[in-house]
Amino acid sequence: MSDNMTRTATIAVLVENEAGILARVVGLFSGRGYNIESLTVAAVDEEKRLSRITVVTTGTDMVIEQIKAQLDRLVPVHRVSDLSQEGPHLVRELALIKVIGKGDHRVEALRLADAFRARVVDATTESFVFEMTGAGEKIDAFCTLMRPLGLAEISRTGAVAIARGTSHIAA
Repeated sequence: MSDNMTRTATIAVLVENEAGILARVVGLFSGRGYNIESLTVAAVDEEKRLSRITVVTTGTDMVIEQIKAQLDRLVPVHRVSDLSQEGPHLVRELALIKVIGKGDHRVEALRLADAFRARVVDATTESFVFEMTGAGEKIDAFCTLMRPLGLAEISRTGAVAIARGTSHIAA
């Protein structure tokens, strides 16, 4: 890959679950002008007090390497892994999508939801809330199709990712 070409990187960071660590990670990005396209964080090991942060960002290979090196220097970071470079991995998002409509629009929204494997989690006589998990592109495509049918609101988690096979991130 050329030095000037940008790529998207999905970076998993295993950190100690303590106050202020997320602010430090976000501060690293904002202080250097790096963009965060998606950010998720959750506790993954209560006993060891570990959390996992998944960051999706874009940049040249050099910028991505700088981001990883700077993340790795943050205390209390245990491990930094660029899943997009280290081999096969899975990336998924969760979205809640509200569609407001009547008549034929409701029927079409349900038909499309079935085709996309979106689940109805709330329904009124004038609205649906669909729950959908999958790749970001799949969620984007579903939302594009829902726009003319009454798309009113979208809430998305951002990307979560994990390596396929036996490869794993551990402290």
